[in-house]
Amino acid sequence: MQGQDEQGHARSGALSRRGMVAGLAIGAGAMAAGARLAMAQTAEKASPPTTVTTPPRDFSRRGAPTTYFTDPDIIAVDPSFNGLTQANTSIERLWRGALWAEGPAWSAEGRYLVFSDIPNNRQLRWTEDDGRVSVFRMPSNNSNGNTFDFQGRQISCEHLARRVVRYELDGSATVLADSYNGMRLNSPNDVVAHPDGSVWFTDPPYGGQLYEGEPDAAGGPTNPAGKLNPRLGQPAGFTGYKRELPTNCYRVDPNGRVDLVVREDQVPDPNGILFSPDYKKLYVISTGKGPGDTGAGGKGVIYVFDVGSDNKPTNQRLFTDCMVDGVKCGPDGMRCDVQGNVWCSSNTGRTVGYNGVTVWSPEGKLLGRIRLPEVAANIAFGGPKRNRLFIAASQSLYAVYVGTQGAGPA
Repeated sequence: MQGQDEQGHARSGALSRRGMVAGLAIGAGAMAAGARLAMAQTAEKASPPTTVTTPPRDFSRRGAPTTYFTDPDIIAVDPSFNGLTQANTSIERLWRGALWAEGPAWSAEGRYLVFSDIPNNRQLRWTEDDGRVSVFRMPSNNSNGNTFDFQGRQISCEHLARRVVRYELDGSATVLADSYNGMRLNSPNDVVAHPDGSVWFTDPPYGGQLYEGEPDAAGGPTNPAGKLNPRLGQPAGFTGYKRELPTNCYRVDPNGRVDLVVREDQVPDPNGILFSPDYKKLYVISTGKGPGDTGAGGKGVIYVFDVGSDNKPTNQRLFTDCMVDGVKCGPDGMRCDVQGNVWCSSNTGRTVGYNGVTVWSPEGKLLGRIRLPEVAANIAFGGPKRNRLFIAASQSLYAVYVGTQGAGPA
C-alpha cells in the first residue's frame, strides 16, 4: 500500500507538474495574445512625436515617422486651413549650420533658394536638384532680407554697409539706396519688389550691433561712450557710421529717387514688408525695441495700409496683434499666397509649441499654425510650382509642401 501510495503520490506529482506546464503554456499564449491586442490598441491610439512631446520630435531623416496623413505639427485653427495644407507630407529640416538664418528667397530661373546667415557674413544657397547647401556669397556685408524682382535679379539688404543692393544679370552689383536726404541708412532689413519697377524696404536698427553688422561709430546711439571699435574684423579702409535716421520705410523709384513712405511714428522698428497679390495693400511688421532706440520700439504686431496709384500708403490699421492662445507670436518676416493669406514667421523664444509660422486670412483671422523646434525668422514660397514653404529658423532651414502657391516673384 505504501508503495502504491508512493507510486500513486508520484503519479499525482507528475500529473501536477504536467498540468502546471500545460497551464503555463496556456497562460503564456493568453498573455501573448493579450499583449498583441494591447499593442494593436496602443498603435491605434498612438500619436506621432511633435515639438511638444517628450522626447521631442527629431526633424531629421533619421527621426521616427510623423506623417500618417497630416503632419502633427501643422495645426488647423480654422477648418479652411486644411485647404491650404498638403496631406501626406511632412515638415523636414533640410539643413543645419547657421548662426542666425534669415531672408530666404526663391530664384525661379535658377531653381535654388538663397538665404542669409547674418553673423557668419554669408549668403547660402540650397539647390533643388541635389538638396545641397553651399556658400553663395561671402562676405555678404551681413546681408539680411533678400528677394528677386520681376526680371529675376536678386535684391539684398546689407546691415554692414547700411544699403540695399541689386545683383545684375551680368554679375555686377548696383547700389539702390544707402542714404536718405543725405543721411546714411540704419540697417536695411527686408525688401519687396513692385511690378512698376520700384523697390520698397524697411530700415530698423537691428544691424547696429556686433553680432549682425557693426555698432555705431563713437558717439552714436549704439556706441555712445565709444568703447566699441566697429572697424574690428573689417577690411582696411572700412569707415563706420553713426545712426542718423528714424526707423522708417522707403520706396526706391525706378529712376533712383528714394522716398519715405512709412514713418517711424506710424510703424516703429519696421521689419518684414509685404504686398498683397494685387499690390493694393502693404503689410509692415513692427517688432521690438532695437539697439540704440530711445523710444519704446515696436509692439510685435502687423499693420496694413491701402496703396493707391500715387504709391502713398494710407488708411493704416492693425492687421493682427499676433496673439495666439495668450502667447505673443512675435512676427519677423512674411509672405502672401495667391489667395491673399499672410504667412508669417513666429518667434516666441522658450515658449515651446508656438515658434514657427502663423497663417492669417486677408481679414486678419488666424487660420493655422506650423510648429517648429526653433525660432523662425523669415519664410519664402518656392519650388518649381511655388508650392513649397521654406522657413529660415535660427540655425536651420526647414521646408514643407503646402496646398497653395506663393504670390510671386519671391
